[in-house]
Amino acid sequence: MSSTRNTSILNWLSSIVTTLVIGFIIVVGFVHGKASNLTPFFPMGMKGVFNAAAVVYWSYTGFDMVATMAEETKNPARDIPIGLVGSMSMITVIYCLMALALVSMVNYTQIDVDAAYSVAFVQIGMKWAKYLVSICALKGMTTSLLVGSMGQARYMTQIARSHMIPPFFALIHPKTGTPVNATLFITLLSSIVGLFSSLDVLSNVFSISTLFIFMLMAVALLVRRYYVRQNTSKEDLMRVLGCLFVIIASSAVGTALWNANKLGWIGYTVAAVVWLIGTLAMSFLPKQRTPKVWGVPLVPWLPSLSIATNLFLIGSLEPDAFWRFFLCTAFMLLYYIFVGVHATYDVEHQNSHYFKDVEPTDQPNHGPFVT
Repeated sequence: MSSTRNTSILNWLSSIVTTLVIGFIIVVGFVHGKASNLTPFFPMGMKGVFNAAAVVYWSYTGFDMVATMAEETKNPARDIPIGLVGSMSMITVIYCLMALALVSMVNYTQIDVDAAYSVAFVQIGMKWAKYLVSICALKGMTTSLLVGSMGQARYMTQIARSHMIPPFFALIHPKTGTPVNATLFITLLSSIVGLFSSLDVLSNVFSISTLFIFMLMAVALLVRRYYVRQNTSKEDLMRVLGCLFVIIASSAVGTALWNANKLGWIGYTVAAVVWLIGTLAMSFLPKQRTPKVWGVPLVPWLPSLSIATNLFLIGSLEPDAFWRFFLCTAFMLLYYIFVGVHATYDVEHQNSHYFKDVEPTDQPNHGPFVT
């Protein structure tokens, strides 16, 4: 709330400390590791790997917060992609090294689910290290909450600008240049939800929501590249929709076959071939937009693979996650239909009339921070 720059400095200093401790954990883990602890390497099989991946997927949600900082970045067209790809690549490597260090130190059957690394150091005779690890974990959770509040507040600001929620939350403080109201509200609300919810429930809801949103982002990317209302003919639109249907349907069928354990590799191969045909067909369609500065490469292959991967991981979650997701989605859809649509239409209607009645030279230049 006080300053984006101060938050960045605090997060940077905390990251330095965390990096040193993470390096310590990885080095000690490999030094005290035993090859026997890595056998069997897939104790729960591939199905267990995908089930676990679907649950911990929400740990990747922090990276999209970088995109919410576009208004407060000097050169967003260059810096946002570098920040997203760079941070995600580094953290993915660190995640893998941390996990490998842990299962090298301690057999997977002896890992404490509540304090895995702290207890692991006690088990190898380094009791003093558990305090260092615990402090680092507490600091890591604190900075995660800090970044989460920072990004979610800016999401809320954008939503409030369209009047889907009270515009009070879109106000920017004139001195700090930050969305104070949105930051305070989202932080308090998140704290209350976190206090009265269990981690397994939240992780399942967050994971299926994140997977679904990332899948929609991949679909939206394909639509944006291949469809422009004024330029795309009806025939090309139907081709784009047909390819999307084939990609999504084949991914969903492949996921269902995997979870039902039916047809074996024959079913998986057929689903993969159909997915390949749908993606290949889309690659021959004319693109309607070309990124000016930076764009996702390997379109449509990379977004199509993202759709298949996200749907596959969604299918690996427990049934309870789907019920919670459907209930939350139903509530939000009802709110959008009965409140959001009317509010956004009114705002758009007022803006179109305002800018139609004034000369271009008389239009106010509010800058990026004023609503």
